[in-house]
Amino acid sequence: MEKIREIIEKIEPVDKEMMEEAQRRLDSLTKPRGSLGRLEELSRIVVGIRREKNPVLNKKVIFTLAGDHGVAKEGVSAYPQEVTRQMVYNFLEGGAGINVLARHVGARVVVIDIGVASDLKPHPNLIIKKINYGTKNIAKEPAMSREEAIKSINEGIEIFETELEKGIDIAGTGDMGIGNTTPSSAIIAAITGASVEQVTGRGTGISDSELIHKIEVIRKALETNNPDPKDPIDVLSKVGGFEIGGLTGIILAASSHRVPVIIDGFISGAAALLASEMEPKVKSYLIASHCSAESGHSFLLNFLGLRPLLDLNLRLGEGTGAALGMSIVDASTKILTQMATFEKAGVSEKL
Repeated sequence: MEKIREIIEKIEPVDKEMMEEAQRRLDSLTKPRGSLGRLEELSRIVVGIRREKNPVLNKKVIFTLAGDHGVAKEGVSAYPQEVTRQMVYNFLEGGAGINVLARHVGARVVVIDIGVASDLKPHPNLIIKKINYGTKNIAKEPAMSREEAIKSINEGIEIFETELEKGIDIAGTGDMGIGNTTPSSAIIAAITGASVEQVTGRGTGISDSELIHKIEVIRKALETNNPDPKDPIDVLSKVGGFEIGGLTGIILAASSHRVPVIIDGFISGAAALLASEMEPKVKSYLIASHCSAESGHSFLLNFLGLRPLLDLNLRLGEGTGAALGMSIVDASTKILTQMATFEKAGVSEKL
């Protein structure tokens, strides 16, 4: 816990004065005031986070963490568990959705095995931080020990800080893990007090009867494990996942280093919720890339006080929404730093 406490203590409020200064510059640009809407808001947020008057977001990094889940044995996903391993290889070969969209926006994808249920073949672009071979079945017992939960967060912190040495101007979160919408729903229900039905969706595309079964599995997991809603680490250990814990650590570390975090979908949202419960100032460092097709995602974003940039019915994960969101945030900073002012352009201002 010592490393986690150190990181949390380093997280500071965003710089409101610099955000106000950024707004004054935005108001001086050759456009009607406020006419670029949320692009102006985003540029202010980036300035406040990075404490830079003219931020440049050239070094974009998306962290895609993979882990398996024992609860997959309960039939909560439309896909078999081996797909987690197979998709990791797809990431490494550059053939997945996240690879395509990351190339499109100029982002680097960092792929991490933090809990895949099998040993993966070595690859120069694969980081192995395996805590265990998947979590336990939360319908019957806790997902992991408290020590493993803490380790997953610590590994996320270490992953971020190691990659930071190569340069990170903006970070995105992504995931891969068959069955991981189930622990994500359990985390959100445990912490927010929402009903399981309210925060549980179809994941990879299950049927009506399978959705009813999934809700019952999550309800049983919460009753069996009784996670403490006031203790995020207890919630993670009882009903979470290794990739969710790792993403929690990445979000905490990014916030401590004043790096904006573009969160992807439902699973990234669950990690953002845990990080925000551990340190509420984290919320100011988060930008929600999109609202996914997962039914509980809009509830979660409202709970966190975040407005998504996009609503495209995405439900892939991997960091795909985060990649698209990065492009928009990057555009917002270019508006701030590259547009001419009325004075410089010789354009008359509003009467």
